[in-house]
Amino acid sequence: MRIAMIGTRGAPAAYGGFETAVEEIGRRMVENGHEVTVYCRRSDERPRSTYLGMNLVHLPALHLKTAETLSHTGFSVAHAVTHRRPDAAFVFNAANAPFLPALRARGIPVAVHVDGLEWKRDKWGANGRRYYRWAESMSVRWADALIADADGISRYYRDEFAVPTELLTYGAKILTDTPTDRLAELDLEPGGFHLVVARFEPENHVDVIVEGYRQSAATKPLIVVGSAPYAAAHTQSIREAAGADPRIRFLGGVYDQDLLDQLYAHAMTYLHGHSVGGTNPSLLRAMGARTAIIAWDVEFNRDVAGPSAQLFGSPADVARLLGIAETRPELVDADADAVQKRAESVYRWDTVALGYEALAERLVLGYSTSGESHPRAADSERALAAKPRFVSTGTALSESRRR
Repeated sequence: MRIAMIGTRGAPAAYGGFETAVEEIGRRMVENGHEVTVYCRRSDERPRSTYLGMNLVHLPALHLKTAETLSHTGFSVAHAVTHRRPDAAFVFNAANAPFLPALRARGIPVAVHVDGLEWKRDKWGANGRRYYRWAESMSVRWADALIADADGISRYYRDEFAVPTELLTYGAKILTDTPTDRLAELDLEPGGFHLVVARFEPENHVDVIVEGYRQSAATKPLIVVGSAPYAAAHTQSIREAAGADPRIRFLGGVYDQDLLDQLYAHAMTYLHGHSVGGTNPSLLRAMGARTAIIAWDVEFNRDVAGPSAQLFGSPADVARLLGIAETRPELVDADADAVQKRAESVYRWDTVALGYEALAERLVLGYSTSGESHPRAADSERALAAKPRFVSTGTALSESRRR
């Protein structure tokens, strides 16, 4: 099949969860014989034409808070419908709903990864929240399938719109024997710091984490990785919460993946304040790195991290849990073991990618929750009839025969 991946910053992954998903899923689809095109935002760097077997198309975007994602998706969809037509498209982020009719009019079945409940984010004003609510409903109406990455998101779409979703989470990178050489660049030691990695948005509660750490008697520094190009006021409030506490260190955005691996793997604890969304890739990354989790108390984090995560809802909770972590390292070690085992058993990229592949094949064969079949469905069914299929084997999918 020819598969298009639309709506992210593209590949290689260097920014967020969607980009990691596109890279991990796309390269596995290529390995299984499919042709994958990833639409990427144009940058100053010399663009690659291919990466891990995926075709990359670089297109511009307007560098405005409210228009960057939409403008790039608009250019991407225009390219997809006027060039070699894909058999199916995956569009990431329900905000991109206005462009779905153009894909479907061209006979391209489309699945939308709806992401989290964006309309709950404080960073959006009243108009922004109304837009996201509208985009959700239009995704339900215009997409052939909806992808949710967590049970809570699936329940929301079922209860709010009475529509089924495909539950396809993320995979976790399992780290073992991770080097420590890059830590010296930051004057850090293995196990000698606490870590938070997040965009500076109100719903990620970095300010609560920083304030709680400041109230604590922790002796190990708090390393804060993240930034927010369109949220200067909130960024300032986070720095004000830190005050002049020398134990708190802001690194800004870090996109060096080797350095990030070492930070995740060698932190004593990872503090996760995300409250709006589903399965968060940064949480999975910490779990896969065998780092004890202190997470915001919300259903998504409880579902993902499981019973071994420690939960907080206030600065006082953060201060208390950090105190326990530093005085009871044996508890931290046990929690770290448990979350890594959970990541390794539950969150596997191979299984996720096969789920996307199976969904793409169903879309090509005419599956649609919108109730409208595509004119290409019959032709697609004949074309795929002779191709090898993937069959369910319990909780995973396995290839029934090789191409």
